[in-house]
Amino acid sequence: MNIRSLVLLLAIINFSCESYFDDVKKINIEELIPAGKTENFVLRYTDSANLKAILKSPLNIDYTNQSFPYSEFPNGINIEFFDLKEGSTKVSANYAIVYYRTKIVSLVGNVVIESPDSSYVKSDQIFWDPDQEWLFTEEKIVFSSNDYNIRAEKMDADRSFKLLKTGKLDGSFLFEDQQ
Repeated sequence: MNIRSLVLLLAIINFSCESYFDDVKKINIEELIPAGKTENFVLRYTDSANLKAILKSPLNIDYTNQSFPYSEFPNGINIEFFDLKEGSTKVSANYAIVYYRTKIVSLVGNVVIESPDSSYVKSDQIFWDPDQEWLFTEEKIVFSSNDYNIRAEKMDADRSFKLLKTGKLDGSFLFEDQQ
């Protein structure tokens, strides 16, 4: 066997082993195959024949077939909550994910929660616990209305923002003199 044949044989063995090794590495890669995908997703939530909320998203990807089931909205989400007494609250975000086991919703990217009185909260990320009707984040937030514009380091609040904890505050407030 001459040198050229030996080099050719080693090259063939080297390439064939490398290709096989790539296949072996792929065995351990777990592909997440969704249970379903829905374009132009619209969900209407009712309770006792009363419309409570409408959720809209360009795309919903359902991973409820995984060991830790979740559903994501990679192209954004818009939700409107209806309250006969107080009016509707609107929520929007660039991305959302719902974790079904923990029942936590993560809203990410340009998150805006607008109250019926047009006041709003903005942040890069807000977590929402629908069962407890609780909102929280460790990201910076902005509260704004006609009477105030407040920036805070974090937020922990009930749905109505009547029970509210924040970090360091900064901003402007409008006060009436009581004299």
